[in-house]
Amino acid sequence: MSNLVETVNQLATGYKYLFVFLVSMVPLIELRGALPFAYIFKAGDPNFNLALSYVIIAVGNMIPVPIIFFFARKVLEWGADKPIIGKFFTFCLEKGHKGGEKLQAKAGRGLFAALMLFVGIPLPGTGAWTGTLAASILDMKFKESITAVICGVALAGIIVSVACAFGYAALFGITG
Repeated sequence: MSNLVETVNQLATGYKYLFVFLVSMVPLIELRGALPFAYIFKAGDPNFNLALSYVIIAVGNMIPVPIIFFFARKVLEWGADKPIIGKFFTFCLEKGHKGGEKLQAKAGRGLFAALMLFVGIPLPGTGAWTGTLAASILDMKFKESITAVICGVALAGIIVSVACAFGYAALFGITG
């Protein structure tokens, strides 16, 4: 395991904070993938600041959210009738509408909490990108959507950080 830590640290020397920032902006990877890198960097460099990296990762994860909220649905609707991309874009819209209707039917007035938990539970296919797209398709209000996504990102950050800390301690024999 120490070879992996050394390799990753050598590749990212001088760019560790930028690296985790950029990784946190990648769809489907987001905060869930960036935080483990931060723990790897910490293992190779005791001066690496995990608290600062957490803030950088959270900000990086949230930067695409307003863009997704305001433009993703419009892009999907625009592309739905195009020859090559139309079927895929239509599929995405229909899947989003069906999923949104089911979520809304189950959540009722608890849509905020449902969106926050959807973003916050670190499973594949969930996260800020997907949650924001769902909120856009559900016609949720911007402020409510962003607040739920921010809370979900914070929840995911706590869950992933705890998992990484336990893994870090187990891998490197840290006790106490």
